[in-house]
Amino acid sequence: MREVAEHPKTSAEEVSELRRAGAPKHCGWCGRRLEQGGNVGRRRRYCGQSCRQRAYERRTALQRSGLPEDAVVLSDSEIATLQDRLFQLRCAAEDVVTAADDGASVAELRSLAGEIAQAAKDLEQLR
Repeated sequence: MREVAEHPKTSAEEVSELRRAGAPKHCGWCGRRLEQGGNVGRRRRYCGQSCRQRAYERRTALQRSGLPEDAVVLSDSEIATLQDRLFQLRCAAEDVVTAADDGASVAELRSLAGEIAQAAKDLEQLR
């Protein structure tokens, strides 16, 4: 993490070059990975019509409400679910620290690290 903070921010040219280089593309609504298409036409922003419709509904609702376009609105249940998932991730990380302090085997630490990776992957899907 320290290495990332020490590097200067990437320029717009570098970002566009990364995009052209085949960086993974994700749906603007659900976050699923998009299929890599050819070089012809516009790049896909959504994985399907339903995601495109949900994004449109969100944009129009934000315009009516006066919230900034990058605002994230979550219901009480969505916030509670997000907090639960973050708690699970923290507990899994604490389990690794405890196991390392107790002299756990490499296989056990690898298993615990796999649980952290899975919890983080699940957490990436906010919707």
